Amino acid sequence: MIFFTQKKRFTLPIILLLAAAIRMIGIAARPIWYDEAFAVLFSAKGPAAMAYGTLTSTGAGAADIHPLGYYTLLWLWMRAFGSSLIATRLLSILAGTSTVALVWWLARELFNEKTAMVASVFVALAPFQVHYSQEIRMYSFLALWLMLATYAYVRGAQGGGTKWWFVFAVSAALAQYTHNLAAFYLIPLAATPLLRRDWKTLRAVVLSGLGALLLYLPWLLQLPAQVTKVSTAYWVERPGPDKLFTLLLVYVTNLPLPNKLLFVGLFIALAVVAIAALQTFRQGNRNTNALWLFYLAFTPPLLLFLVSQWMPVYIERALLPSGVIFCIWLAWALFNTALPVPIRNGLLAMLTVGISIGLYQHIAYRGFPYAPYQNLDVSLRERVRPGDVIVHSSKLSLLPAAYFDQTLPQIFIADPPGGSTDTLAEATRKVLGLTTASDAESATRDARRVWFVIFKKSIEEAQTAGAATHPHLQYLNQHFKLIATEDWGELQVYLFERQP
Repeated sequence: MIFFTQKKRFTLPIILLLAAAIRMIGIAARPIWYDEAFAVLFSAKGPAAMAYGTLTSTGAGAADIHPLGYYTLLWLWMRAFGSSLIATRLLSILAGTSTVALVWWLARELFNEKTAMVASVFVALAPFQVHYSQEIRMYSFLALWLMLATYAYVRGAQGGGTKWWFVFAVSAALAQYTHNLAAFYLIPLAATPLLRRDWKTLRAVVLSGLGALLLYLPWLLQLPAQVTKVSTAYWVERPGPDKLFTLLLVYVTNLPLPNKLLFVGLFIALAVVAIAALQTFRQGNRNTNALWLFYLAFTPPLLLFLVSQWMPVYIERALLPSGVIFCIWLAWALFNTALPVPIRNGLLAMLTVGISIGLYQHIAYRGFPYAPYQNLDVSLRERVRPGDVIVHSSKLSLLPAAYFDQTLPQIFIADPPGGSTDTLAEATRKVLGLTTASDAESATRDARRVWFVIFKKSIEEAQTAGAATHPHLQYLNQHFKLIATEDWGELQVYLFERQP
């Protein structure tokens, strides 16, 4: 008995080591992309510069849309550990691994230790969770703070005392400082006592919620300008019904998947969710905690989907916290219900296939928007001559290239003002020290030679729209002589020379 107890004591540390190990795979080799490069370059400027770049009025709204919680934390982290890919990604890995520990404690509080073990393994391996535990972005911390708020809610509702409502208030405020869309999880969470008619807990939630709003007040005052920015210029499109299916894929296998594996992934996701839902509703009111997890896994996406019909803000990575809850719910449905063993084993086998597909795709994927930016910078530095100019067709390739070599003279052609892709406003560009041009003509006016960098996807999109080629390329072909074309993964690099 003593040996068994000691053995169980090591279960959580082993799972945390597994989670950390999975999240460490390829963090140095994995390409950086625009959002990650922005996070590093922007955070490096410090809080004052970030506040200027975010809150400065730029016409209709604010310059950037995200709160500064994660960026400030990343700034502090980089001051201590540097800005390498390994260092900056380790911060997200720390948050993602900590979330696994919270899952253990939450599932054990709601159910039992067996469910806690299975749920934490699911979260440790879930491709959706692994992906954003590696990215230099705020989403792993969004999941961490909201899981802490959920755990604090459970402990507080069970009579754990005032300290847990204090933790609830602080973690809810931290979540909102991390991402504005945290509210889409917090609102269903805070509404739980209403659904359960638990008036004592409702009173505590209201008081701690007011405390969270008080802590969040400095940024809350800026929120109207942020909302204006989103409503006037944001890249997200209004979601269609297909998002209800892709959500299940995201939870189980994550996206993107190769076309030949999409059907396999969707079949696994639908089968697993359908049987888990059936088991949940068979239990009825016998296990309200399971119904509550189902509610927290699917209500925030539905709420985000409905609001996005008016103001599109539906981004699946903001649903990472609900994805964590999904894993706990799934663990309960598979191991805490009277599910026949052959069916349970079949579902576990399918989940293993789905998780394996998702993890492999995550590790191996090198499609858009990834590219070998570091090698490209080295190559260009060796070949650029006086009078040459390096022009990027968009900010999406410029920022990752600038991350690896900020001294290499590179500019990008700005997005059309006021369009849905115009998400890097003038104040933010000023903070980052970026050089921009309004069009291809102004970008190349005094150049003898032009190194032009563009995503192949941008050319394909222009051709799909009916153009012979991308407008930037069309101008260069008309006014310069094409010397060479190079393939750099998802990027195409052209060398043009001015015609006599």
